[in-house]
Amino acid sequence: MNTMTSIQPGERIRLPARRGVAIRLEQGQTLTLINTHGQQVVDTWAFNPHDLREAMSMEHSRPFWLKLNPRQGDSLVTNQRRKILTLTEDTTPGVHDTLVAACDPTRYRQLGVVGHHDSCNENLFLALDALGLAVTETPSPLNLFMNVPVHQDGRIEFAAPVSEAGQYVCLKAEMDAIVVLSACPQDITAVNGMSPQDVHYSIS
Repeated sequence: MNTMTSIQPGERIRLPARRGVAIRLEQGQTLTLINTHGQQVVDTWAFNPHDLREAMSMEHSRPFWLKLNPRQGDSLVTNQRRKILTLTEDTTPGVHDTLVAACDPTRYRQLGVVGHHDSCNENLFLALDALGLAVTETPSPLNLFMNVPVHQDGRIEFAAPVSEAGQYVCLKAEMDAIVVLSACPQDITAVNGMSPQDVHYSIS
């Protein structure tokens, strides 16, 4: 797992498919997340490093924006309604998701998987553990690049991402933060185009 002490400014780091990483960001730093191959969802969390109980919250962010998904210039807020990250640049079509919980072992059993399957929930806990940290529950993530259309009758759908290879988002830390990224291992539904792939990130 990578930490801030091992990342040079501007260095491009590979996050392998199906894996996660926890990154320490200082206030004012920007994390650039590149969808290297174009159709990889990245579950994203952010925590107050001084109190992990304060975490980026989709439930609190949606009423802050008065919409379902952030657009360039929008800030994400914590469960204390404080800004923690701002989406400063987005070269994708802007299709992300704030509704769907992170995949976990129960979800894969419900999808018919027998035995172990990597999950974003597991990646969150492993990534934090690599920094000597732990949380007691999994907040709902910001699912970057994930395409979950909401239909007029209220139905949602799991569709393939519409982002293209090399497109990226930039997230600026509005406070010191620990950001966790999970290159989603979902290969049962279409959310990763059925084939999880590596992504890359850098810090400036």
